Amino acid sequence: MAKVHIGLLQHACSGNPAANLKKTLALAGKAAARGANIICTQELFRSPYFCQSEDYQNFKLAEKIPGPTTEAFQRFAKKKGVVVVASLFERRASGLYHNTAVVIDADGTLLGIYRKMHIPDDPLYYEKFYFTPGDTGFKAFDTRFGRIGVLICWDQWYPEAARLTALQGAEIIFYPTAIGWHPAEKAEMGERQHGAWETVQRAHAVANGCFVAVCNRIGHETPVGAPGIEFWGQSFVAGTSGQILAKAPADEERVLVVPVDLADVDDTRTHWPFLRDRRIDAYSDLTKRFSD
Repeated sequence: MAKVHIGLLQHACSGNPAANLKKTLALAGKAAARGANIICTQELFRSPYFCQSEDYQNFKLAEKIPGPTTEAFQRFAKKKGVVVVASLFERRASGLYHNTAVVIDADGTLLGIYRKMHIPDDPLYYEKFYFTPGDTGFKAFDTRFGRIGVLICWDQWYPEAARLTALQGAEIIFYPTAIGWHPAEKAEMGERQHGAWETVQRAHAVANGCFVAVCNRIGHETPVGAPGIEFWGQSFVAGTSGQILAKAPADEERVLVVPVDLADVDDTRTHWPFLRDRRIDAYSDLTKRFSD
């Protein structure tokens, strides 16, 4: 199926996981009603972004996969005939947790999972406290509506991650995301920070000749009483030449449904043959931390 519609669910999150799941399923229903074939949630949509603090109580938010959220989206996917990419806090075992995306096919089948590979540790993004680095490797999944890859938030800064996902045949790379401004920095650095974020992901589309779909949250979250994070929304879909096909506002809930033609992937890769001209014999130093 060459022509498909991508659905991105951009919204704020409350402190009630059950309510967040209900809301996300309702927004997904709106996306499906508008013709979306592949629907993607934002990162860790069942709760506020809890990584702003290191709090052992937050591990109670994690769940097994398969589990209640996975099963709810499997039922939804089967009923609506859509593919779902959903971002979850995975409890793999006692003391072992991951930031994980599940991929569910349009018949409700759980095709597999991707565990976030790059784990940040920055002010108010204390993810290393919660998440074990992923061990699934970079993956692509054959769905009813095309071959897709999934990467998660901090992964979006790494060209290696996009490349390795594209090399597995991904026609669309999805990035469930939770990123925003530190309010005190917004006036000085906000525009530059957002521009870098959008530009690097558009560049992944260019370098790999694929579509890139990014789903970010909105809202100013202050779970620990500090200034918190002002999530900048602006979820978007980039075409195979990096062009912005559609973008949501910075501060509004939005169900973004964007038509794409997967035939553009072959056309772009044929006319801009970056994959053909790669010098795979010369890249061994990429496996080193730094070349002294």
